[in-house]
This record gives sequence, structure tokens and C-alpha cells, in this order.
Amino acid sequence: MDFGPDDQVERDAPEAPYEQLAGILRARLERGDWKPRRPIPSEARLCDEYGLSRPTVRRAVAELVSAGLVFTVPQRGTYVRDRSEDERQDA
Repeated sequence: MDFGPDDQVERDAPEAPYEQLAGILRARLERGDWKPRRPIPSEARLCDEYGLSRPTVRRAVAELVSAGLVFTVPQRGTYVRDRSEDERQDA
């Protein structure tokens, strides 16, 4: 299912909350809410914003890491991956 950048997590939806959040965050990345090489909001902030538990948020962010959209720096946060670097490497 496609999610929009302004969607909210619905508790009674067929998709798990982490899947919904991953889709919403992916849409926000595509819209350009966060610039490449800049951090996305912290887990705590995403918990507050979406009313979810930390393990749920962590699992959603892990989905984005697996997809290569963001990367995590221990003790620093999660950052938007710069896709233009990938395009330069492919050339």
C-alpha cells in the first residue's frame, strides 16, 4: 500500500504500524522533507509525533536502512543517504 507524507498511522489498518510508518517516512524522504546527509528526527521525536513505541519506530527506521534510504551513525542518529553519490559511482 502507498502512504503519503502527511498520513498518520492507523491502529486498525491491515498493515503493521511499523510498515505504515516506514511508508510514511519513505514518502517524506521522497518529498524532500530532510536533505541528504542531514539527520531525520530522533526515535524519541518520531515516537511522540506518531504515538508509537520506540521498538516500532526502530523497526520502521531499520526498514529504511535496509532499503538504502538512510544510514545510522552510532551515538549520532540516522541520516538521509545522498543518492547523488550512488549515481556518480554508477557512471
